[in-house]
Amino acid sequence: MARVGAACKEAIESHSKYANYEIPVMKAENSSTPVKSTITHCGKDGMNGVHELLQCSTCPDSMYPPIHQCPNGHTLCANCKRSSNCCPTCHSGIGNIRCLALEKVAESLEFPCRYQSLGCHDLFPYYGKLKHEKYCSFRPYNCPYASSECSVTGDIPFLVAHLKEDHSVDMHDGCTFNHRYVKSNPHEVENATWMLTVFNCFKRQFCLHFEAYLLGTAPVYMAFLRFMGEDCEAKKFNYTLEISGFGRKLIWQGIPRSIRESHRKVRDSQDGLIVPRSLALYFSGGDGNELKLRITGRIWKV
Repeated sequence: MARVGAACKEAIESHSKYANYEIPVMKAENSSTPVKSTITHCGKDGMNGVHELLQCSTCPDSMYPPIHQCPNGHTLCANCKRSSNCCPTCHSGIGNIRCLALEKVAESLEFPCRYQSLGCHDLFPYYGKLKHEKYCSFRPYNCPYASSECSVTGDIPFLVAHLKEDHSVDMHDGCTFNHRYVKSNPHEVENATWMLTVFNCFKRQFCLHFEAYLLGTAPVYMAFLRFMGEDCEAKKFNYTLEISGFGRKLIWQGIPRSIRESHRKVRDSQDGLIVPRSLALYFSGGDGNELKLRITGRIWKV
């Protein structure tokens, strides 16, 4: 325990070594309120120095309570403790020793969000930082292209360029659209995704999906809109989709879903215009040999 106490003492005293740290000192006279060390500006070396004590010695993850240690003072996270009762550093038995001093040090620190360079400039307690980053509005978006296992992430301008250049997605300006889709063999649904089009509207971007897939065992066609941004912004818009032909008309009105939700989640929620194949063939003329659908739509602010 002596080595752990010395290590934790060194962690607290080491703040004075880094010129980029601003640590406000709070007087706690007649008060039991803990003093927090706020790291408002972190140089690369300073941040790495603090994180060294809070990083698991076995895996690359940061440690959160309970933080375990072996009799020689080597620390490791709870997940690594569950997978092995042997210290990976000195091979001693771990037992059930908690490093309470290090947990207390972590509790006293505040860190910037990992997405600080993308625009999030708030500070967060060490134990709340991970939860914030999971939902941070500045975190990168996943590529919304549905038919590929695309792992590209980035902000909206980057993804718009990526969709155009790497996926050859059609880009349209305006808040109304009129598209015609033709398929020579309407009985094929293996290639589920047919189309993704991006619309620039109100200085924002919207993804229009149109595809064929099996709903249970029934083949259907579905069209829906996703908003390239956060859900709170998506709710400021409405849209309509209409399929018509040969004296028939089918209309859908809805709210675009954010691309924070996966394409599959939106599709499986059936939040869009769904057309059974038999009805789609009526729209096409009823001969069943070719699918010809005309979809019109409009996007507007609420």
